[in-house]
Amino acid sequence: MSTARVAIVTGASRGLGRALAGGLAATGYQVITDARDGVALRSAAAELCATHDLPVSRVLPLAGDVTDPAHRADLAAAAADLGGATLLVNNAGTLGVSPLPALARYPTTDLLSSFEVNVIAPIALTQLMLPDLRSRGGAVLSITSDAAVEAYAGWGGYGAAKAALEQACRVLAAEEPAVRVWWVDPGDLRTLMHQQAYPGEDISDRPLPETVIPAFLRLMTERLPSGRYRAADLMPPRPAVDPTPPGTGASR
Repeated sequence: MSTARVAIVTGASRGLGRALAGGLAATGYQVITDARDGVALRSAAAELCATHDLPVSRVLPLAGDVTDPAHRADLAAAAADLGGATLLVNNAGTLGVSPLPALARYPTTDLLSSFEVNVIAPIALTQLMLPDLRSRGGAVLSITSDAAVEAYAGWGGYGAAKAALEQACRVLAAEEPAVRVWWVDPGDLRTLMHQQAYPGEDISDRPLPETVIPAFLRLMTERLPSGRYRAADLMPPRPAVDPTPPGTGASR
C-alpha cells in the first residue's frame, strides 16, 4: 500500500467501528469516520485522538447516513482530498427488529431496511472507492457475523443480510485481484447492537471491541489473502510463559 494511508470507517461513533478507527489512527492511518449521530461521532473522534495522543486532524468525522448517496459521495470526496483511500471498512450496520422475531413474523419493510443498510450501502460505497483502492493497492474490509453461515432462531433477517454481504465480498474478491477483500466475523462483543439482540440480558461477559483490534491490524499489516476470517483466529499468539518459578536456581 501507499505510505500515505487513508481509511474510511463507517459506523464509527461507538462499538467496533469506534475501536477500529482508534486502532487505525494509532498505527498511522488518516481516518475518515462516519455515523448518523453527529454529536456522538465528533465526541468519539476527539476522545480517540486524546486517548492515543494524536493530533485532532488524524480522525475526520463526517456525519451522515451511509444509505444516502450524497453522504457516500461526501466520504469519497473527503478521501480524495487526502490523496485517495487505501482502506474501506464497511462496519455500519443494523440488527433490524428487536427483539429478534422469527422469519414467519418478520415485517418485510424492516427486512428491506436491513438489506439497504447491511448490503446495498456497503456495495454502493465500495463502488465509489474502487478506483482509489485499485490504484493504491488497497483493501475492503466488511464486518460480518456467524449468523451469515449458521442457522440461529430469530436471526433470519440479520443473517440473511450478512449472507448476502458475504457473497458480494466473494464475488468482489474474484473480480478485483488488485484489491484485498476481507470479510471478518469479530465474534460476540459487548456492543449496543449485541445488547439489542438480547434485551434485558446481562452481556457483560462478552469482550469489549478493543480486545479484537490486534486481529484486524494483523490482517492489514500482513496483507493476508482475500477471504473470510474470524477475529479469534487472527489474534496474535500470546508470549510463552516460563513455568519455572523465579529464584529456583534453574539454569537458563
